[in-house]
Amino acid sequence: MLFHFRLHRTLYSLIFFFSACGLAGALLNERLDAKVRWDQSQLAGNLRAFARIYRIVKQNYADPISGKKAEKVIYDGAIPYMLSVLDPHSTFYDPQAWAKTQEEQRAKYYGVGMVIKPQEGSIIVEMLFEDAPAFKAGVRPGDVISDVDGRPIENMASNDVASMLKGPKGTHVKITIVREGVDKPLTFAIVRDEIHRNSIDLTYLIRPGIGYIHLANFQATTGQEVAQAIDGFGDLKGLVFDLRNNPGGLLSEAVKVSDKLLRKGQLIISQQGRAYPEQTYRATHGNGGHLYPVVVLVNHGTASAAEIVSGALQDHDRALIVGQTTFGKGLVQTVYGLSANTGLHLTTYRYYTPSGRLIQRNYNGVSLYDYYYGQNTKESENKREVKLTDSGRLVYGGGGIAPDEIVEPPPSNHFQGVLVDQDIFAGFTKHYLANRNAAQDFQVDDAVLSEFRRFLSARHITYTDQDLNGVTDWLKVNIKADVITTEFGQTEGLMVRANWDPMIEKALGYLPQAQALEENANQVLAQGARPRLN
Repeated sequence: MLFHFRLHRTLYSLIFFFSACGLAGALLNERLDAKVRWDQSQLAGNLRAFARIYRIVKQNYADPISGKKAEKVIYDGAIPYMLSVLDPHSTFYDPQAWAKTQEEQRAKYYGVGMVIKPQEGSIIVEMLFEDAPAFKAGVRPGDVISDVDGRPIENMASNDVASMLKGPKGTHVKITIVREGVDKPLTFAIVRDEIHRNSIDLTYLIRPGIGYIHLANFQATTGQEVAQAIDGFGDLKGLVFDLRNNPGGLLSEAVKVSDKLLRKGQLIISQQGRAYPEQTYRATHGNGGHLYPVVVLVNHGTASAAEIVSGALQDHDRALIVGQTTFGKGLVQTVYGLSANTGLHLTTYRYYTPSGRLIQRNYNGVSLYDYYYGQNTKESENKREVKLTDSGRLVYGGGGIAPDEIVEPPPSNHFQGVLVDQDIFAGFTKHYLANRNAAQDFQVDDAVLSEFRRFLSARHITYTDQDLNGVTDWLKVNIKADVITTEFGQTEGLMVRANWDPMIEKALGYLPQAQALEENANQVLAQGARPRLN
Protein backbone atom coordinates (compact mmCIF):
# COMPACT_ATOMS: atom_id res chain seq x y z
CA MET A 1 0.00 0.00 0.00
CA LEU A 2 2.86 2.40 0.85
CA PHE A 3 4.39 1.88 -2.61
CA HIS A 4 1.13 2.60 -4.39
CA PHE A 5 0.66 5.80 -2.39
CA ARG A 6 4.14 7.01 -3.28
CA LEU A 7 3.77 5.97 -6.90
CA HIS A 8 0.49 7.84 -7.16
CA ARG A 9 2.00 10.88 -5.47
CA THR A 10 5.08 10.76 -7.68
CA LEU A 11 3.11 10.54 -10.93
CA TYR A 12 0.77 13.25 -9.71
CA SER A 13 3.80 15.47 -9.01
CA LEU A 14 5.09 14.84 -12.50
CA ILE A 15 1.73 15.71 -14.10
CA PHE A 16 1.52 18.84 -11.97
CA PHE A 17 5.07 19.68 -12.97
CA PHE A 18 4.41 19.32 -16.69
CA SER A 19 1.34 21.47 -16.29
CA ALA A 20 3.40 24.16 -14.56
CA CYS A 21 5.99 24.11 -17.34
CA GLY A 22 3.53 24.00 -20.21
CA LEU A 23 0.63 25.99 -18.86
CA ALA A 24 2.10 27.64 -15.74
CA GLY A 25 -1.18 26.83 -14.06
CA ALA A 26 -4.33 28.87 -14.20
CA LEU A 27 -2.34 32.10 -13.81
CA LEU A 28 -0.95 31.79 -17.30
CA ASN A 29 -4.12 30.64 -19.01
CA GLU A 30 -5.42 34.19 -18.94
CA ARG A 31 -2.15 35.64 -20.18
CA LEU A 32 -1.00 33.31 -22.92
CA ASP A 33 -1.95 34.07 -26.47
CA ALA A 34 -3.87 31.25 -28.18
CA LYS A 35 -1.02 30.79 -30.67
CA VAL A 36 1.45 29.79 -27.97
CA ARG A 37 -0.80 27.62 -25.75
CA TRP A 38 0.09 23.99 -25.39
CA ASP A 39 -1.78 21.52 -27.55
CA GLN A 40 -3.72 19.72 -24.82
CA SER A 41 -3.96 16.46 -26.73
CA GLN A 42 -0.22 16.49 -27.42
CA LEU A 43 0.54 17.08 -23.74
CA ALA A 44 -1.80 14.27 -22.70
CA GLY A 45 -0.14 11.96 -25.22
CA ASN A 46 3.32 12.79 -23.90
CA LEU A 47 2.23 12.08 -20.33
CA ARG A 48 0.70 8.74 -21.34
CA ALA A 49 3.93 7.79 -23.10
CA PHE A 50 5.95 8.63 -20.00
CA ALA A 51 3.58 6.69 -17.72
CA ARG A 52 3.88 3.63 -20.01
CA ILE A 53 7.68 3.78 -19.94
CA TYR A 54 7.61 4.18 -16.17
CA ARG A 55 5.36 1.11 -15.77
CA ILE A 56 7.65 -0.99 -18.00
CA VAL A 57 10.70 0.07 -15.96
CA LYS A 58 8.93 -0.59 -12.66
CA GLN A 59 7.75 -4.04 -13.70
CA ASN A 60 10.86 -5.29 -15.51
CA TYR A 61 13.96 -3.56 -14.12
CA ALA A 62 16.55 -5.98 -12.67
CA ASP A 63 16.13 -4.59 -9.14
CA PRO A 64 12.83 -3.72 -7.45
CA ILE A 65 11.72 -0.11 -7.80
CA SER A 66 9.65 0.79 -4.79
CA GLY A 67 9.41 3.29 -1.97
CA LYS A 68 11.93 6.14 -2.12
CA LYS A 69 13.62 4.61 -5.15
CA ALA A 70 10.41 5.13 -7.10
CA GLU A 71 10.44 8.83 -6.17
CA LYS A 72 14.14 9.06 -6.98
CA VAL A 73 13.48 7.96 -10.58
CA ILE A 74 11.25 11.00 -11.00
CA TYR A 75 12.78 13.58 -8.64
CA ASP A 76 16.43 12.89 -9.46
CA GLY A 77 16.02 11.55 -12.99
CA ALA A 78 13.17 12.45 -15.31
CA ILE A 79 12.36 15.97 -14.15
CA PRO A 80 15.94 17.31 -13.63
CA TYR A 81 17.06 15.88 -16.97
CA MET A 82 14.17 17.54 -18.78
CA LEU A 83 14.97 20.89 -17.18
CA SER A 84 18.66 20.58 -18.03
CA VAL A 85 17.69 20.55 -21.71
CA LEU A 86 16.12 24.00 -21.28
CA ASP A 87 18.81 25.98 -19.43
CA PRO A 88 21.19 25.58 -16.46
CA HIS A 89 19.01 27.52 -14.00
CA SER A 90 15.57 25.93 -14.26
CA THR A 91 15.58 23.63 -11.24
CA PHE A 92 13.30 21.10 -9.55
CA TYR A 93 13.44 20.73 -5.76
CA ASP A 94 12.52 17.54 -3.95
CA PRO A 95 10.89 17.95 -0.50
CA GLN A 96 14.18 18.22 1.41
CA ALA A 97 15.75 20.68 -1.03
CA TRP A 98 12.51 22.68 -1.27
CA ALA A 99 12.33 23.10 2.51
CA LYS A 100 15.96 24.22 2.59
CA THR A 101 15.61 26.81 -0.17
CA GLN A 102 12.44 28.19 1.45
CA GLU A 103 14.29 28.52 4.74
CA GLU A 104 17.21 30.29 3.09
CA GLN A 105 14.97 32.83 1.39
CA ARG A 106 13.06 33.56 4.62
CA ALA A 107 16.44 34.31 6.27
CA LYS A 108 15.46 32.67 9.55
CA TYR A 109 14.76 29.31 11.15
CA TYR A 110 14.39 27.82 14.64
CA GLY A 111 17.26 25.92 16.17
CA VAL A 112 20.58 26.39 17.99
CA GLY A 113 22.46 28.52 15.44
CA MET A 114 25.34 26.47 14.13
CA VAL A 115 26.59 25.28 10.75
CA ILE A 116 27.87 21.71 10.73
CA LYS A 117 29.73 19.61 8.20
CA PRO A 118 30.98 16.02 7.84
CA GLN A 119 34.69 15.43 8.27
CA GLU A 120 36.52 12.11 8.40
CA GLY A 121 33.43 10.21 9.50
CA SER A 122 32.42 12.74 12.15
CA ILE A 123 30.12 15.77 12.29
CA ILE A 124 31.96 18.91 13.32
CA VAL A 125 30.84 22.45 14.06
CA GLU A 126 32.00 24.66 11.20
CA MET A 127 30.50 28.01 12.18
CA LEU A 128 28.36 29.58 14.88
CA PHE A 129 25.92 32.46 14.51
CA GLU A 130 26.73 35.17 17.02
CA ASP A 131 24.26 35.71 19.84
CA ALA A 132 22.58 32.40 18.95
CA PRO A 133 22.01 29.76 21.68
CA ALA A 134 24.93 27.49 20.75
CA PHE A 135 27.39 30.42 20.71
CA LYS A 136 26.14 31.69 24.08
CA ALA A 137 26.36 28.20 25.55
CA GLY A 138 30.07 27.96 24.69
CA VAL A 139 30.11 25.63 21.69
CA ARG A 140 33.18 26.28 19.52
CA PRO A 141 34.06 25.86 15.84
CA GLY A 142 35.87 22.55 15.45
CA ASP A 143 33.91 20.78 18.18
CA VAL A 144 32.95 17.22 17.23
CA ILE A 145 29.30 16.33 17.91
CA SER A 146 29.02 12.84 19.38
CA ASP A 147 25.32 12.66 20.21
CA VAL A 148 22.11 14.70 20.23
CA ASP A 149 19.55 14.12 23.02
CA GLY A 150 21.43 10.96 23.97
CA ARG A 151 21.30 9.51 20.47
CA PRO A 152 24.72 8.75 18.93
CA ILE A 153 25.11 10.34 15.52
CA GLU A 154 27.96 8.21 14.22
CA ASN A 155 27.55 7.54 10.48
CA MET A 156 24.55 9.87 10.27
CA ALA A 157 24.26 12.34 7.36
CA SER A 158 24.84 15.97 8.26
CA ASN A 159 21.34 16.89 6.99
CA ASP A 160 19.80 14.42 9.44
CA VAL A 161 21.85 15.83 12.32
CA ALA A 162 20.85 19.37 11.35
CA SER A 163 17.19 18.32 11.45
CA MET A 164 17.69 17.00 15.00
CA LEU A 165 19.18 20.31 16.10
CA LYS A 166 16.26 22.33 14.70
CA GLY A 167 12.93 22.56 16.46
CA PRO A 168 10.28 24.91 17.81
CA LYS A 169 11.35 28.01 19.68
CA GLY A 170 11.69 27.40 23.42
CA THR A 171 12.25 23.64 23.18
CA HIS A 172 15.33 22.00 24.65
CA VAL A 173 18.06 19.95 23.02
CA LYS A 174 21.08 18.31 24.66
CA ILE A 175 24.27 18.23 22.60
CA THR A 176 27.36 16.23 23.58
CA ILE A 177 30.62 17.23 21.95
CA VAL A 178 34.24 16.11 21.99
CA ARG A 179 36.82 18.91 22.14
CA GLU A 180 40.55 18.64 21.63
CA GLY A 181 42.44 19.16 24.89
CA VAL A 182 39.44 18.24 27.05
CA ASP A 183 39.57 14.79 28.66
CA LYS A 184 35.83 14.15 28.89
CA PRO A 185 32.97 14.91 26.51
CA LEU A 186 31.15 18.19 27.15
CA THR A 187 27.37 18.34 27.32
CA PHE A 188 25.41 21.49 26.52
CA ALA A 189 21.71 21.87 27.36
CA ILE A 190 20.49 24.45 24.84
CA VAL A 191 17.13 26.14 24.38
CA ARG A 192 16.22 26.58 20.71
CA ASP A 193 15.45 30.07 19.47
CA GLU A 194 14.74 31.98 16.27
CA ILE A 195 17.96 32.17 14.26
CA HIS A 196 18.42 35.04 11.85
CA ARG A 197 20.70 34.43 8.87
CA ASN A 198 21.66 37.90 7.74
CA SER A 199 22.61 38.72 4.16
CA ILE A 200 25.31 41.07 5.42
CA ASP A 201 27.97 39.12 7.24
CA LEU A 202 30.29 42.11 7.81
CA THR A 203 29.75 45.86 7.89
CA TYR A 204 31.82 48.52 9.65
CA LEU A 205 33.73 51.76 9.11
CA ILE A 206 36.89 50.38 7.57
CA ARG A 207 38.44 53.87 7.52
CA PRO A 208 37.20 57.11 9.11
CA GLY A 209 34.07 58.04 7.15
CA ILE A 210 34.47 55.07 4.77
CA GLY A 211 31.92 52.27 5.07
CA TYR A 212 32.45 48.65 4.11
CA ILE A 213 29.64 46.14 3.45
CA HIS A 214 30.07 42.51 2.45
CA LEU A 215 26.79 41.14 1.12
CA ALA A 216 26.70 37.34 1.02
CA ASN A 217 23.36 36.82 -0.79
CA PHE A 218 19.92 38.30 -1.52
CA GLN A 219 17.10 37.03 0.70
CA ALA A 220 13.95 38.38 2.30
CA THR A 221 15.70 40.89 4.58
CA THR A 222 18.51 42.09 2.29
CA GLY A 223 17.09 45.48 1.28
CA GLN A 224 16.31 46.36 4.87
CA GLU A 225 19.75 45.22 6.06
CA VAL A 226 21.59 47.31 3.45
CA ALA A 227 19.49 50.39 4.20
CA GLN A 228 20.13 50.07 7.92
CA ALA A 229 23.86 49.56 7.37
CA ILE A 230 24.20 52.63 5.14
CA ASP A 231 22.09 54.81 7.44
CA GLY A 232 24.06 53.56 10.43
CA PHE A 233 27.36 54.80 9.00
CA GLY A 234 26.29 58.41 9.47
CA ASP A 235 27.95 61.02 7.27
CA LEU A 236 29.54 58.76 4.68
CA LYS A 237 32.55 59.90 2.66
CA GLY A 238 32.73 56.71 0.63
CA LEU A 239 31.52 53.11 0.45
CA VAL A 240 33.16 49.84 -0.56
CA PHE A 241 30.33 47.45 -1.46
CA ASP A 242 31.73 43.91 -1.61
CA LEU A 243 29.70 41.52 -3.80
CA ARG A 244 32.43 38.95 -4.34
CA ASN A 245 31.11 35.36 -4.39
CA ASN A 246 27.53 36.58 -3.97
CA PRO A 247 25.43 34.02 -5.92
CA GLY A 248 22.31 36.20 -6.00
CA GLY A 249 18.83 35.42 -4.76
CA LEU A 250 15.59 37.39 -4.71
CA LEU A 251 15.17 39.92 -7.53
CA SER A 252 12.92 42.08 -5.37
CA GLU A 253 15.75 42.58 -2.88
CA ALA A 254 18.22 43.48 -5.64
CA VAL A 255 15.78 46.22 -6.66
CA LYS A 256 15.59 47.50 -3.07
CA VAL A 257 19.39 47.59 -2.72
CA SER A 258 19.78 49.46 -6.01
CA ASP A 259 16.99 51.86 -4.98
CA LYS A 260 18.97 52.84 -1.88
CA LEU A 261 21.95 53.96 -3.96
CA LEU A 262 20.34 55.48 -7.09
CA ARG A 263 18.31 58.62 -7.64
CA LYS A 264 14.53 58.40 -7.47
CA GLY A 265 13.06 57.40 -10.83
CA GLN A 266 16.20 55.85 -12.28
CA LEU A 267 15.70 52.55 -14.10
CA ILE A 268 17.09 49.52 -12.27
CA ILE A 269 16.14 46.59 -14.48
CA SER A 270 13.73 45.53 -17.19
CA GLN A 271 12.71 41.94 -17.85
CA GLN A 272 11.13 40.29 -20.85
CA GLY A 273 9.52 36.87 -21.18
CA ARG A 274 7.12 34.97 -23.38
CA ALA A 275 4.30 34.40 -20.92
CA TYR A 276 4.23 37.73 -19.08
CA PRO A 277 4.28 41.38 -20.19
CA GLU A 278 7.58 43.24 -20.04
CA GLN A 279 8.26 44.58 -16.56
CA THR A 280 10.44 47.48 -15.49
CA TYR A 281 11.66 48.40 -12.02
CA ARG A 282 12.71 51.90 -11.04
CA ALA A 283 14.01 53.52 -7.87
CA THR A 284 10.84 54.50 -6.03
CA HIS A 285 12.51 56.13 -3.01
CA GLY A 286 16.05 56.88 -4.15
CA ASN A 287 19.04 57.95 -2.12
CA GLY A 288 17.49 61.25 -1.02
CA GLY A 289 20.36 63.21 -2.49
CA HIS A 290 22.93 61.56 -0.21
CA LEU A 291 25.83 61.08 -2.62
CA TYR A 292 29.23 59.62 -1.89
CA PRO A 293 31.70 57.65 -4.03
CA VAL A 294 30.96 53.92 -4.28
CA VAL A 295 33.31 51.13 -5.32
CA VAL A 296 31.71 47.73 -5.96
CA LEU A 297 34.02 44.72 -5.63
CA VAL A 298 33.10 41.78 -7.88
CA ASN A 299 34.63 38.51 -9.05
CA HIS A 300 33.74 35.44 -11.12
CA GLY A 301 31.42 34.27 -8.33
CA THR A 302 29.30 37.43 -8.44
CA ALA A 303 26.04 36.35 -10.09
CA SER A 304 22.34 36.94 -10.70
CA ALA A 305 20.86 39.51 -8.29
CA ALA A 306 24.37 40.73 -7.47
CA GLU A 307 24.88 41.40 -11.19
CA ILE A 308 21.59 43.30 -11.35
CA VAL A 309 22.90 45.70 -8.69
CA SER A 310 26.36 45.93 -10.30
CA GLY A 311 24.88 46.55 -13.75
CA ALA A 312 22.46 49.23 -12.54
CA LEU A 313 25.14 51.12 -10.64
CA GLN A 314 27.59 50.84 -13.54
CA ASP A 315 25.11 51.93 -16.23
CA HIS A 316 24.13 55.01 -14.22
CA ASP A 317 27.81 55.79 -13.41
CA ARG A 318 26.87 55.60 -9.73
CA ALA A 319 29.70 53.25 -8.82
CA LEU A 320 33.06 52.12 -10.09
CA ILE A 321 33.08 48.35 -10.61
CA VAL A 322 36.41 46.80 -9.57
CA GLY A 323 37.70 43.24 -9.73
CA GLN A 324 37.00 40.41 -12.19
CA THR A 325 34.30 39.85 -14.81
CA THR A 326 31.18 38.53 -13.09
CA PHE A 327 29.54 35.17 -13.72
CA GLY A 328 27.00 36.21 -16.36
CA LYS A 329 23.49 35.12 -15.32
CA GLY A 330 20.80 37.14 -17.09
CA LEU A 331 17.87 34.76 -16.58
CA VAL A 332 15.06 35.19 -14.03
CA GLN A 333 13.27 32.22 -12.47
CA THR A 334 9.68 32.20 -11.27
CA VAL A 335 9.00 30.00 -8.22
CA TYR A 336 6.16 27.46 -8.41
CA GLY A 337 5.14 25.43 -5.38
CA LEU A 338 4.13 21.92 -6.51
CA SER A 339 2.51 18.95 -4.80
CA ALA A 340 4.06 16.84 -2.03
CA ASN A 341 6.16 19.77 -0.75
CA THR A 342 8.20 20.02 -3.94
CA GLY A 343 8.93 23.10 -6.00
CA LEU A 344 10.08 24.41 -9.34
CA HIS A 345 12.25 27.37 -10.28
CA LEU A 346 11.46 27.91 -13.97
CA THR A 347 13.18 30.46 -16.21
CA THR A 348 10.44 32.84 -17.34
CA TYR A 349 12.33 36.07 -18.12
CA ARG A 350 15.56 37.51 -19.41
CA TYR A 351 16.61 40.67 -17.63
CA TYR A 352 18.32 43.73 -19.06
CA THR A 353 20.42 46.37 -17.32
CA PRO A 354 19.37 50.05 -17.62
CA SER A 355 21.49 50.53 -20.76
CA GLY A 356 19.75 47.52 -22.36
CA ARG A 357 22.44 44.90 -21.82
CA LEU A 358 21.68 41.19 -21.58
CA ILE A 359 24.63 39.82 -19.62
CA GLN A 360 23.76 36.08 -19.81
CA ARG A 361 26.75 33.92 -20.64
CA ASN A 362 26.50 31.26 -23.33
CA TYR A 363 25.16 27.86 -22.25
CA ASN A 364 24.30 26.28 -25.60
CA GLY A 365 26.48 23.25 -26.27
CA VAL A 366 28.27 23.73 -22.94
CA SER A 367 28.40 21.10 -20.19
CA LEU A 368 27.04 22.06 -16.78
CA TYR A 369 30.53 21.71 -15.30
CA ASP A 370 32.06 24.07 -17.85
CA TYR A 371 29.13 26.45 -17.52
CA TYR A 372 29.52 26.80 -13.76
CA TYR A 373 33.24 26.24 -13.28
CA GLY A 374 34.84 27.02 -16.63
CA GLN A 375 36.31 30.35 -17.63
CA ASN A 376 33.85 33.11 -18.43
CA THR A 377 34.50 33.21 -22.16
CA LYS A 378 33.03 36.44 -23.42
CA GLU A 379 31.98 36.74 -27.02
CA SER A 380 34.53 38.12 -29.44
CA GLU A 381 34.80 41.90 -29.37
CA ASN A 382 33.13 42.43 -32.74
CA LYS A 383 30.09 40.30 -31.80
CA ARG A 384 29.39 41.69 -28.36
CA GLU A 385 26.45 43.99 -27.79
CA VAL A 386 27.68 47.55 -27.20
CA LYS A 387 25.77 50.00 -24.99
CA LEU A 388 26.45 53.33 -23.27
CA THR A 389 26.29 54.41 -19.65
CA ASP A 390 24.59 57.69 -18.69
CA SER A 391 27.83 59.60 -19.25
CA GLY A 392 28.64 57.86 -22.53
CA ARG A 393 31.10 55.19 -21.39
CA LEU A 394 31.09 51.96 -23.41
CA VAL A 395 29.73 48.82 -21.73
CA TYR A 396 29.13 45.40 -23.24
CA GLY A 397 26.50 42.68 -23.07
CA GLY A 398 27.07 38.94 -22.91
CA GLY A 399 29.29 37.05 -20.51
CA GLY A 400 28.77 39.03 -17.32
CA ILE A 401 29.57 42.52 -16.06
CA ALA A 402 33.07 43.60 -17.09
CA PRO A 403 34.68 45.70 -14.34
CA ASP A 404 35.70 49.30 -14.95
CA GLU A 405 39.02 48.45 -13.35
CA ILE A 406 40.34 44.89 -13.65
CA VAL A 407 42.02 43.77 -10.44
CA GLU A 408 43.05 40.14 -10.05
CA PRO A 409 43.43 38.56 -6.59
CA PRO A 410 46.95 37.58 -5.55
CA PRO A 411 47.87 34.22 -7.10
CA SER A 412 48.08 31.24 -4.75
CA ASN A 413 50.64 28.45 -4.88
CA HIS A 414 50.40 24.71 -4.33
CA PHE A 415 51.36 24.97 -0.66
CA GLN A 416 48.49 27.36 0.05
CA GLY A 417 46.11 25.06 -1.79
CA VAL A 418 47.13 22.11 0.39
CA LEU A 419 46.54 24.08 3.60
CA VAL A 420 43.08 25.18 2.46
CA ASP A 421 42.02 21.79 1.06
CA GLN A 422 43.01 20.01 4.26
CA ASP A 423 41.42 22.62 6.54
CA ILE A 424 44.75 23.09 8.30
CA PHE A 425 43.97 26.45 9.90
CA ALA A 426 40.85 25.14 11.64
CA GLY A 427 42.82 22.11 12.83
CA PHE A 428 45.65 24.27 14.16
CA THR A 429 43.20 26.57 15.96
CA LYS A 430 41.70 23.59 17.83
CA HIS A 431 45.22 22.46 18.73
CA TYR A 432 46.44 25.93 19.73
CA LEU A 433 43.42 26.73 21.94
CA ALA A 434 43.25 23.29 23.52
CA ASN A 435 45.11 24.43 26.65
CA ARG A 436 45.03 28.21 26.43
CA ASN A 437 42.90 31.23 25.61
CA ALA A 438 43.67 34.08 23.25
CA ALA A 439 43.21 37.77 24.04
CA GLN A 440 41.38 40.24 21.81
CA ASP A 441 44.74 41.70 20.72
CA PHE A 442 46.14 38.28 19.77
CA GLN A 443 48.98 38.48 17.24
CA VAL A 444 50.76 35.73 15.33
CA ASP A 445 54.35 36.13 16.49
CA ASP A 446 57.42 33.92 15.96
CA ALA A 447 56.36 31.60 18.79
CA VAL A 448 52.96 30.98 17.19
CA LEU A 449 54.56 30.40 13.78
CA SER A 450 57.00 27.90 15.32
CA GLU A 451 54.09 26.00 16.84
CA PHE A 452 52.33 26.11 13.48
CA ARG A 453 55.37 24.57 11.79
CA ARG A 454 55.40 21.75 14.34
CA PHE A 455 51.70 21.19 13.69
CA LEU A 456 52.35 20.92 9.94
CA SER A 457 55.03 18.33 10.58
CA ALA A 458 52.71 16.35 12.85
CA ARG A 459 50.10 16.36 10.08
CA HIS A 460 52.75 15.20 7.59
CA ILE A 461 52.47 18.38 5.51
CA THR A 462 55.73 18.78 3.62
CA TYR A 463 56.99 22.30 3.01
CA THR A 464 60.15 24.32 2.51
CA ASP A 465 61.27 27.56 4.12
CA GLN A 466 60.57 29.21 0.76
CA ASP A 467 56.98 27.95 0.89
CA LEU A 468 56.48 29.60 4.26
CA ASN A 469 58.45 32.78 3.67
CA GLY A 470 56.65 33.54 0.42
CA VAL A 471 53.21 33.65 2.08
CA THR A 472 53.99 34.72 5.64
CA ASP A 473 51.43 37.53 5.74
CA TRP A 474 48.75 35.21 4.35
CA LEU A 475 49.61 32.56 6.95
CA LYS A 476 49.46 35.06 9.79
CA VAL A 477 46.09 36.50 8.84
CA ASN A 478 44.51 33.05 8.42
CA ILE A 479 45.83 31.82 11.76
CA LYS A 480 44.77 35.01 13.51
CA ALA A 481 41.32 35.09 11.90
CA ASP A 482 40.52 31.51 12.92
CA VAL A 483 41.72 32.01 16.49
CA ILE A 484 39.80 35.28 16.87
CA THR A 485 36.67 33.70 15.35
CA THR A 486 36.76 30.83 17.83
CA GLU A 487 37.29 33.10 20.82
CA PHE A 488 35.21 36.16 19.93
CA GLY A 489 32.84 35.29 17.10
CA GLN A 490 32.46 35.32 13.33
CA THR A 491 32.29 39.10 12.93
CA GLU A 492 35.62 39.71 14.64
CA GLY A 493 37.27 37.03 12.52
CA LEU A 494 35.89 38.43 9.28
CA MET A 495 37.11 41.87 10.26
CA VAL A 496 40.64 40.50 10.66
CA ARG A 497 40.52 39.19 7.09
CA ALA A 498 38.98 42.37 5.67
CA ASN A 499 41.58 44.63 7.28
CA TRP A 500 44.27 42.62 5.49
CA ASP A 501 42.53 41.81 2.20
CA PRO A 502 44.61 43.27 -0.68
CA MET A 503 41.51 43.46 -2.93
CA ILE A 504 39.71 45.66 -0.40
CA GLU A 505 42.85 47.80 -0.12
CA LYS A 506 42.80 48.27 -3.90
CA ALA A 507 39.10 49.17 -3.78
CA LEU A 508 39.76 51.87 -1.19
CA GLY A 509 42.35 53.35 -3.52
CA TYR A 510 39.76 53.69 -6.29
CA LEU A 511 37.34 55.84 -4.28
CA PRO A 512 38.67 59.14 -5.74
CA GLN A 513 38.15 57.73 -9.24
CA ALA A 514 34.60 56.72 -8.29
CA GLN A 515 34.02 60.28 -7.09
CA ALA A 516 35.22 61.71 -10.40
CA LEU A 517 33.05 59.22 -12.33
CA GLU A 518 29.86 60.32 -10.61
CA GLU A 519 30.69 64.04 -10.85
CA ASN A 520 31.24 63.68 -14.60
CA ALA A 521 27.96 61.78 -15.00
CA ASN A 522 26.09 64.50 -13.11
CA GLN A 523 27.54 67.15 -15.41
CA VAL A 524 26.48 65.22 -18.51
CA LEU A 525 22.98 64.71 -17.18
CA ALA A 526 22.70 68.37 -16.20
CA GLN A 527 23.25 69.27 -19.84
CA GLY A 528 20.09 67.30 -20.66
CA ALA A 529 21.46 65.32 -23.60
CA ARG A 530 21.85 61.55 -23.31
CA PRO A 531 24.86 60.19 -25.24
CA ARG A 532 24.12 58.04 -28.28
CA LEU A 533 25.98 55.41 -30.19
CA ASN A 534 26.82 56.49 -33.74
